[in-house]
Amino acid sequence: MKRLSGMTHLCFAAALLAGCGAEEPAGTGDVAITTWGEGYIEEEIPASDFEDGWSIKFSKFLVVLGGVRIADDTGAIGAELKTTKIVDHVAPGVKPLVTFEDLEAKPWTNVSFEVRPAGGDTELGDGATAADLDAMKQSKYAIWAEGEATQGAVKKTFRWGFGVPTAYTECKGEKDGRETVGVLITNGGIDNVELTIHGDHLFYDDLQSPNAKLRFNALASADTDNDGEVTLAELAAKKLVDIDPADGAYGTGAAGDVNDLGAFVTDLSRTVGHFRGEGECIATDPK
Repeated sequence: MKRLSGMTHLCFAAALLAGCGAEEPAGTGDVAITTWGEGYIEEEIPASDFEDGWSIKFSKFLVVLGGVRIADDTGAIGAELKTTKIVDHVAPGVKPLVTFEDLEAKPWTNVSFEVRPAGGDTELGDGATAADLDAMKQSKYAIWAEGEATQGAVKKTFRWGFGVPTAYTECKGEKDGRETVGVLITNGGIDNVELTIHGDHLFYDDLQSPNAKLRFNALASADTDNDGEVTLAELAAKKLVDIDPADGAYGTGAAGDVNDLGAFVTDLSRTVGHFRGEGECIATDPK
């Protein structure tokens, strides 16, 4: 009778568990989701970045983030955060949202998140206070932007709340110098993913153009009672057709129902979410 070699004995024993010659398991890794508002929110948007010489200093920039989903290209969900967290991006530093552990090591190409009104499932995150959370719940806001615009000796304050929920889907961005769709989990590794908030988008002069410019003259002109504060109600009273051409042409693209500056800025509030810095997602209504 022919004897089995030592290696064959090992394969036979291993086959009972995983199959001799079978492919090694891919292993698992983690993904850490954070958020950051960059220097534009933490420090200021300088006058040099505006077409009309204004600068912006935020005193508060609250965002309610959550609904994070990590899925593969078949739609199979690997991890999900259904709740939300409120953070104030004026507070310095990157802010943690959630860490998902032990995901299968592979590309997870279907990544999405939401910005939506504060509710019963909203937890306090970095920089935000209990009073912030209560106010956001009562007003059903997803974003609150508060600050001051300055042009020379002229100052205008603003306190704007936005309640339109937005889902950011099919996210992709640069990782290690290469564009990466979703997240990439390696065996024993961790993919650090930043949901970046772009506060400057609130001052764009176009809803869809990649060449949109930062402007504030038209917004400042909406302060018709000259009390120094530009309110959303005043912006809503300023029709786009009434904007002085010297203050810029405000383009709406395919958004044909946007006719005033209030609706314009509200629509811009749905574009503040980005992925890994300058990475893009598709902004849409949550399902």
